[in-house]
Amino acid sequence: MKIATIGVGYVGLVTSAVFADLGNDVISVNRDKQKCENLKKGIIPMYESDLADLVSRNVKLGRLKFTTDYAEAVPNADIIFIAVGTPSLADGSADLSQVKEAAATIAPLLENYTVVATKSTVPVGTNRIVGEILSAGKKSNATFDLASVPEFLREGSAVKDTMHPDRTVIGADAERSREMLIKLHKPLKAPFVLTTIESAEMLKYTANSFLAMKISFANAIAEICEKVGADVTDVMDGIGMDKRIGRAFLYPGPGYGGSCFPKDVKALIAIAKKAGIDFHLLHAVEDINAGQIDRILDKIKIMVGPLKGKTIAVLGLTFKANTDDVRASQPIEVIKRLLKLGASVRAYDPIAVPNAKKKMLASLDEKKFIYAENTVDALKDADVAVIITEWDEFVRLDFSQAEKVMRQRNVVDVRNLFDPEKVKAVGFRYVGMGR
Repeated sequence: MKIATIGVGYVGLVTSAVFADLGNDVISVNRDKQKCENLKKGIIPMYESDLADLVSRNVKLGRLKFTTDYAEAVPNADIIFIAVGTPSLADGSADLSQVKEAAATIAPLLENYTVVATKSTVPVGTNRIVGEILSAGKKSNATFDLASVPEFLREGSAVKDTMHPDRTVIGADAERSREMLIKLHKPLKAPFVLTTIESAEMLKYTANSFLAMKISFANAIAEICEKVGADVTDVMDGIGMDKRIGRAFLYPGPGYGGSCFPKDVKALIAIAKKAGIDFHLLHAVEDINAGQIDRILDKIKIMVGPLKGKTIAVLGLTFKANTDDVRASQPIEVIKRLLKLGASVRAYDPIAVPNAKKKMLASLDEKKFIYAENTVDALKDADVAVIITEWDEFVRLDFSQAEKVMRQRNVVDVRNLFDPEKVKAVGFRYVGMGR
């Protein structure tokens, strides 16, 4: 099939590369000329395992092309995927300006019959708006059907998740569009969820909000465990064996972050409000998540007392491992709070320092904040090591080496990566989450 994708973020770029790898002809459209030129050379704009190789291979095979010109991609496409950003507005609702702009640009270029499918995460009713824009702007001889095909990829394993999905959701009204999308996705060998456009739109927000809820639930239970002398790891292992519950996402830590969960929880609250419903449960999910920063700071204070004049080593700058994405990053929020409280910070991340520098440029105090060159450099003269991101490099932390460079032997293990007794046995004071 001939595919056009609008947008080269995580969703658009991975979607383009995977469908090209399955033998389709894919043209990916983006307004940024430099980004397109880089992609033609196999230079991708984010850190994502296996993606650079996938893009390079399919560009060389001629199955994947990048352009700034909609007219090069749209007229001959069988299926067009809209995969642009939908960030949060001030009231928490989704900003649909990029989706509407994409639809308005596509409309006059449509030829014959085309399936226009939205992969962006959008509120219920958005595809109907897209349909109105297309109908108003298209030529009289062009016809189209709408579809909603939400993605469920995770940053850090986006290629794997797209190639081996748990399910493929196709929301479509017309049989022709549904059959074309089934044919396109069939090589992925995942069960199909065939539903209406509105149900598909709702499904994505529901999935992400439920996962965010599991994270907040685990953090709430961890706080109780600390008060009553239980170990949250044992508790979550125990309930996770129940097939009705499952172990995934029941890990206490710094809370959820990144580009999806925070905005999708807010968007579902806004969707509910528009429908006249106060989603109390998701408000609690957000409150618990926001409180995790305070809990981390409290643990640091337990270790070192007043923070003014103390040196804190922060290991990890991303909201999770295996990505360079620092959007809604808990480690960065922790660092900002530490600096405000008078501490000095030495921070290290294996991948995300360039992105973190862009994020923290305005608030950077070079006298108080240092980007370390490696883990040992970050620990130099530190009063406490705070491990916030679960990079493998930190899981393998050599405490005997850490002891030689740190001022005090204190560890705040925000991800519960280590066995507390083993850490204590080598002379360190240890505090985790819910332990």
